[in-house]
Amino acid sequence: MARKLPRKDVAIIGLGWTGSILAQELTDEGLDVVAIERGPWRDTATDFPTTYAQDELRYRFRCELFLRPAQTTFTFRNKMDQQALPIRSWGAFMPMNGVGGGGVHWNAETWRFLPSDFVLKTHLTQRYGANFLPEDMTIQDWGVTYDDLEKHYDQFEYLCGTSGQAGNLNGKIIEGGNPFEGPRSRPYPNPPQAQPFSYTLFAKAARELGYKPFPQPSGNMSQAYLNPLGVRLGPCTYCGFCEWFGCGNYSKSSPQTTILPVLLRKSNFAYRTDCEVTRINVDPSGKRATGVTYVDTSGDELEQPADLVILAAFSIFNVQLLLLSGIGKPYDPVANQGVIGRNFAHQTISQAIGFFDKDKFNFNPFIASGSIGMCIDEFNGDNFDHGPLGFVGGGYMGEVQTNGRPIQTTPVPPGTPRWGAGWKSAVRDNYLSTVTPGTGVHGSFYSYRDVYLDLDPLYRDHLGRPLVRITIDFHENEIKQNAYLTDKFAEIIKAMGATQVVKQYRKAPYNVTQYQTTHLCGGAIMGTDPTTSAINRYLQSWDVPNLFVMGASAFPQNAGYNPTGTVAALAYWSADAIRNQYLKNPGPLVHV
Repeated sequence: MARKLPRKDVAIIGLGWTGSILAQELTDEGLDVVAIERGPWRDTATDFPTTYAQDELRYRFRCELFLRPAQTTFTFRNKMDQQALPIRSWGAFMPMNGVGGGGVHWNAETWRFLPSDFVLKTHLTQRYGANFLPEDMTIQDWGVTYDDLEKHYDQFEYLCGTSGQAGNLNGKIIEGGNPFEGPRSRPYPNPPQAQPFSYTLFAKAARELGYKPFPQPSGNMSQAYLNPLGVRLGPCTYCGFCEWFGCGNYSKSSPQTTILPVLLRKSNFAYRTDCEVTRINVDPSGKRATGVTYVDTSGDELEQPADLVILAAFSIFNVQLLLLSGIGKPYDPVANQGVIGRNFAHQTISQAIGFFDKDKFNFNPFIASGSIGMCIDEFNGDNFDHGPLGFVGGGYMGEVQTNGRPIQTTPVPPGTPRWGAGWKSAVRDNYLSTVTPGTGVHGSFYSYRDVYLDLDPLYRDHLGRPLVRITIDFHENEIKQNAYLTDKFAEIIKAMGATQVVKQYRKAPYNVTQYQTTHLCGGAIMGTDPTTSAINRYLQSWDVPNLFVMGASAFPQNAGYNPTGTVAALAYWSADAIRNQYLKNPGPLVHV
């Protein structure tokens, strides 16, 4: 029987970006908050000192910062009539582990979604007609708008010291920024990062082709910065060890470098690491959460009572806990009913590798940061006419070469031997003169009736709980979208002066062994209709009003951007609703 602990006002499951944001906001309100984290404690000074932080073998290939499949995994299949099998080695995505979550290892690409992304179903139907959309596509509006979230995007960008160039300032288009972005209330807190040679060459070629390139918004500091909480960040040193790595320079925005130094000093905040929440407890009516049950490293089961529960885990684990706790109706793809597991989505990523004359071009790819680069947005969202093309969706694209790390960065042209002296010679000849964008094409993934999450009927984890079963495949719409965008991107790489361009399209079937992004979305989506969404516009459970569910699991579909900026904006939006509405009148929140 679980040992019962003293009651807290708030129990937060997970201590990444969203858990940290909610803990900071609610402790400021005077609430007694505890955060329960599955993974270990991680801190910049002790875990990522510059003496060993740049260890490619340890962090990129041995995946030091991520869950091990031996700890927990998922089962995977492409189609509903297939037998799902456990994922034994991470490939298409990398589930994070530990304090800071994905905010430790991310590249810090800090985007705002387009205004049309939040009203996608309405926007596309009005522009193209309902019959233009695939019959099995299940996209829907979010229940919030860009205007609702703008001040919260701003709040996160100033917390992080985001480096960038505004493109739309209060409705005025600004030269050098992204002209397609929604209007922002003030400029970025820091100027863009300095752009090395390959990025400026990409921008020049893009301009000559009629596009409007802009520097990628970056959570890597272009200069020293003091954030609104009084936490200092240092300027980026362009070491090229951002993605997969913690930053020992305090130059990359993360919970450790922006929030936790303040949060940890508060007497009304506590955290517990290496503790796995096994279920959200509810009262006999099933309409009120009473707290959570978790298991610590000794195997002991503990119950943490709480008046308010915040589910802030990785998107798939949010869905798993809701299913295991019996909260919300599980999604049935055959009947197209239920909400938990519905509208799961990933991303469509591809590249065009450019090989240049080694005697004329030296790109020094090792001079980089996680989100340095120049991008264009002409082919994102609905910024272009899809009518003649026969698909919807899109993505940003850019020369965003995040590193030149020696193990991973070994570009060679087609026809090169796979090993031996010939391969070594080709690596030597092409290392400095090849453009291998870390992003390239970063495309949307819209939701479908047969792409979803549920509990596997056969396989269980080390605690005896069913694993999450992932059913996912690319549809014709995403394949068409990716081919079109990849061809457009390759034209720019060619215009840069490449002697050879190798296109790497994203093709069906969905390959779980090939890395794409860790931007897994949906499964516990937000909306205005409880029959098609798990949570309301404030990220509050329709079924259990004192439960709020954070993160990308709330996205009804995935847009053509990295999700972190939107995940954080939604966390601030929800925290504002909790502070100013829920705490004054606990219960279901109404649209105000």
